[in-house]
Amino acid sequence: VIAHALKDLIYESSNVFIIGHKNPDMDCFGSSVGLSSVVKQLGKPCNIILGNETTAIDYFISKLKKDSKYDKLFISPEEAYEQINEKTLLIIVDVHNKGYMLDLDIVEKAQRKIIVDHHRRSPDIVEGSILNYIEVYASSTSEMATELIQYMVQKPNLSRLEAEGLLAGIFMDTKGFSTKAGVRTFDAASFLRGLGADTIEVKKMFMDDLDDYLIIADTIRSAEVTNGLAIAVAPKRMKKGFMAARAADELLNISGINVCFVLAEINGDIIISGRSIGEANVQVILESMGGGGHMNMAGAQLNNISID
Repeated sequence: VIAHALKDLIYESSNVFIIGHKNPDMDCFGSSVGLSSVVKQLGKPCNIILGNETTAIDYFISKLKKDSKYDKLFISPEEAYEQINEKTLLIIVDVHNKGYMLDLDIVEKAQRKIIVDHHRRSPDIVEGSILNYIEVYASSTSEMATELIQYMVQKPNLSRLEAEGLLAGIFMDTKGFSTKAGVRTFDAASFLRGLGADTIEVKKMFMDDLDDYLIIADTIRSAEVTNGLAIAVAPKRMKKGFMAARAADELLNISGINVCFVLAEINGDIIISGRSIGEANVQVILESMGGGGHMNMAGAQLNNISID
């Protein structure tokens, strides 16, 4: 039903823009690229809105840019704001909280917008959307996008690279299919593998260079552990927000740690990544600080405060 509703909205639009959250990751970006492909297959112009902070997706962007068919896929927030009109459809992916939008001005200007997200509903949800597809039981937005694509067109013509982007999004949010992976997750992954998605190429998207790896190692080394709870503070030289999340993931691989929080000061803001195994709900804790996510994986960003 959702897929058919989205398809109808696309047909009724002059063009489609896709926007995600600040500091996009592979779930946000992979689902954007996948959905852009099906929008074009339906015969509508489509652009993905990208800002300057793309560190976590640079590897995949570099692969896309090797193919000329993606030359005009990306558009800056400034260009999008100027081009948006009353018949533009804005698809918001992997976010619905106003505070985490890549560009709230664009979202508020769009008269026709829909949300596709897997995070628990926030009180600060974007208002005025004509369709909300928020599925908290999905592993990832990429899983949701993969399902939508299969129902929107009879024979999706996703390229191998686009399928790898979606598979990378699922891989990231399930921690390599170890958490939140249900039957539908594996069905989506199977469909993407059938399109040629290479798991080795997906793995490469998450490799760290040596400097990043050493920063993550120093973050883990700083951890103080009490009764299964680990709190770690990243060194000042950490400059990429996604590295705090990587460090938190690694901490949970250590025996005796059931819950962890990693704090990092990046560009004057405090980034907090929370992870847990079992019953501890890091989402509720970080929601109280204005963040969000899921029970076992959440984050928050604090402004005008020191790490102390």
